[in-house]
Amino acid sequence: MQSNNSQKNCILSSETIKRKLKRMALEIAEQNADEKELIIAGINGNGELLAQKLIEELQQVVPTKLSKVVIQLNKKQPLDAQLSTPIDINDKVVIIVDDVSNSGRTLLYGLKPFITNLPKKIQTAVLVERSHKLFAIQPDYVGLSVATTLQEHISVETEGDQITGAWLH
Repeated sequence: MQSNNSQKNCILSSETIKRKLKRMALEIAEQNADEKELIIAGINGNGELLAQKLIEELQQVVPTKLSKVVIQLNKKQPLDAQLSTPIDINDKVVIIVDDVSNSGRTLLYGLKPFITNLPKKIQTAVLVERSHKLFAIQPDYVGLSVATTLQEHISVETEGDQITGAWLH
């Protein structure tokens, strides 16, 4: 597991991720107890898979209608962010989901498809949050906060529809 003299360390195992997602779902349920519908918007890629896993956990704890949408976002062209399917978000709670929050940039641009509507509120959820914020986006729901150096990276790895772990390297 060595590459370019940098060590790859597991910071979240598959089992720990399942527990973190369950806890995040409980927090989301508690903070949105009176809502009739929650729109879970996963950022394409790992955010989309995490959104699906959160929905599965939420279905066990809330009677609320849960709608899923994918935010199509090219990180090299973030201004072109759009939703995979049209969805009515007016006066509804939107929760934007991604795997890792590094600088806050992806979550910031993930807001773009929603700002021409009138959602009731927008919240954010990430599995891993780093402490290097360049943009004023603070996740509302966090699985794990990690203090890292700017040279370190975090990756969330998946296999099919399973999240296998999160790694610091």
